[in-house]
Amino acid sequence: MTPAPLDAFLHAMPKMELHCHLFGTVRHATFAALNRRAGSPLAEQEVEDFYTRGEKPVGVLRVLRALDAQLLRTPDDLYRLTREYLEDAAAHHVRYSEFFWNPTGTVHVSGLAYVDAQAAIVRAIRDAERDFGITGRLIAAIDREATPEAAVEMVEWVTANRLEEVIGIGIDYREVDRPPELFLQAYRDARRAGLKTTAHAGEFGMPWTNVRTALDLLQVDRIDHGYTVVDQPEFARECADRGVLFTVVPTNSYYLRTLPPERWAMDHPIRRMPGLGLHIHPNTDDPTLHKVTPTQAWARMVRDFGFGLDDLRSFMHNGLDGAWIDDGTRRAWRAQWSQEFDALRAQLPPDAIFSGN
Repeated sequence: MTPAPLDAFLHAMPKMELHCHLFGTVRHATFAALNRRAGSPLAEQEVEDFYTRGEKPVGVLRVLRALDAQLLRTPDDLYRLTREYLEDAAAHHVRYSEFFWNPTGTVHVSGLAYVDAQAAIVRAIRDAERDFGITGRLIAAIDREATPEAAVEMVEWVTANRLEEVIGIGIDYREVDRPPELFLQAYRDARRAGLKTTAHAGEFGMPWTNVRTALDLLQVDRIDHGYTVVDQPEFARECADRGVLFTVVPTNSYYLRTLPPERWAMDHPIRRMPGLGLHIHPNTDDPTLHKVTPTQAWARMVRDFGFGLDDLRSFMHNGLDGAWIDDGTRRAWRAQWSQEFDALRAQLPPDAIFSGN
């Protein structure tokens, strides 16, 4: 498929995001403005480097952590970040987004009360649905670099201040030396409260057994990343039989760093996952950090990994199947989105159809 028809098709197709971190969506101008307001605790070059990284991004966590530590001062700041993210996603025909926010840092580092921070984010979700037509839902994420006790505390905040827009918990930041089982109690408490659950596992080259632990011990509803599951095909087939959704990230930086540039796209686990029967759905993860839009994330599934239009339609359905929505909405969106996808596909010139590998 030539670039113009592909990009136009992928931009227009209905999408959802199930794996996106609020702090990884901050617009360049917004980040710079927050930094200036705080007296520039980050050097101007650090901010510029954050948004102009090379092909092998490294050393970004300090800048991300600075949002909590030095830049966020009021609930209105969280409102701004959320509204801007949802506006940007809606511009790429994202109809529905389940996005992550780490309350532990906001409360203990930024010093904002949980109830006030949550209220600001939810207010932005409601305003964005009215103004941009996008439905947003919040996933409160455990900071796995904090203590298990902090994770339990975070779940207590969520359950004590429930709003319908806050639908579940996850866990993120670096998986190295922080296996899923450390946070068992927090996940038990969340399930007991009726919250949905997901977990980053099998990222950063961490073993496939972390995926198994997340599924069988933590009993999560889906897996974020999960790439090393391909190292154990028998378990991968079990995940396929169980219908586990893997929210994958085509711009995942670990493999950019560790695979040779000429082999990166050919050897990335995402390429192999559907062949093992795994249900995958592409996402941006940290769109401004990764320099990727929702449209570009789907384009990479074609250009980097060789998937075709039938594959993309299947990935769209996987997202609908794994989203934390009611079954009535799921059925309605599946019918509507499939019809829109097929209508857009029918408009492509015959010689522009890309069939995949």
